[in-house]
Amino acid sequence: MSIYQSLQSVTDCKIGQIALFGALLVGVYKITVFTLSLSSLVLDLFVLPATDFKKYGAKKGKWAVVTGASDGIGKEYAFQLAAKGLNVVLVSRTQDKLEILATEIESKYKIETRVVAFDASTDEKSNYTALEQVITSLPVTVLINNVGQSHSIPVPFLETEEKELNDIITINVTATLKITQVVAPIIAQTVAKENKKVRGLILSMGSFGGLLPTPYLATYSGSKSFLQAWSSALAGELKPQGIDVELVISYLVTSAMSKIKHASLAIPNPKNFVKSALAGVGRRNGAQERFATSTPYWAHAFMHFGIDQTVGVYSKLANKLNFDMHKSIRVRALKKAARLAAQKKD
Repeated sequence: MSIYQSLQSVTDCKIGQIALFGALLVGVYKITVFTLSLSSLVLDLFVLPATDFKKYGAKKGKWAVVTGASDGIGKEYAFQLAAKGLNVVLVSRTQDKLEILATEIESKYKIETRVVAFDASTDEKSNYTALEQVITSLPVTVLINNVGQSHSIPVPFLETEEKELNDIITINVTATLKITQVVAPIIAQTVAKENKKVRGLILSMGSFGGLLPTPYLATYSGSKSFLQAWSSALAGELKPQGIDVELVISYLVTSAMSKIKHASLAIPNPKNFVKSALAGVGRRNGAQERFATSTPYWAHAFMHFGIDQTVGVYSKLANKLNFDMHKSIRVRALKKAARLAAQKKD
């Protein structure tokens, strides 16, 4: 029986038949798109080989700049890029920690390092000048924009302290953009000198807090959402110059920022997260609906894909669930703070 005959058997009304045929086409289209997206996600995460960083100058004397390099995810980026054969410029606030880390990396991986003490919360011109002086003569091909800050605990926007608000915007947005303005021209020069035999790479750290509008983390959420649009726009601008730009989205990772100490199925440690991020460069992984974006850790990828394919990241339901979760976290955090304060008095 043909499709037309099947529709006739349901209704004799021409308008009804047209409506049913239209619904059938939409259904076939939706199923096809879902199947292709899911297949692409599985290929990206589990089948395709890890990205070869030789195309970014690994083992060819090239350099990577890593911000927020002294702890957590930034430290892992520095270690793993060094392991791939890139020299590393370590950028973070504390000189002593940077020097210790530099010595460890040089000893372990037999590569070169430079350090730049850089307090991103101050937005001082001297920070950017110091960074430029260190890298201006280096063949830099990779920039990892990892420096970032969130709220100390979930907080209503109208109760957010001015310093915390300013620090989040300055660190997550202003410093990231200005550091990129310093480093990206050096990357472009390096790529041009190599006649595009190597490519450049700029990775910036995003967050589920920016993927989903997040009540009680409104300023942080807005700053990470800004980075999404900025990274995608920058990707279009720099692609003709041989520079790949991606936003890397993560859910929770064990770190000082998240205040989570123990890894789980959905919450990796920095080592496993960074491994997935570097392996998946150039692929969307869970960010199937987004340009120049990757959600690389497999559990986060399926979460991202699932949200996008069901309620949607901007839906009322997603917003309400996020609101309830972060309100609950705030209540528990305030109770804990009150207990600690009472214990100090005793």
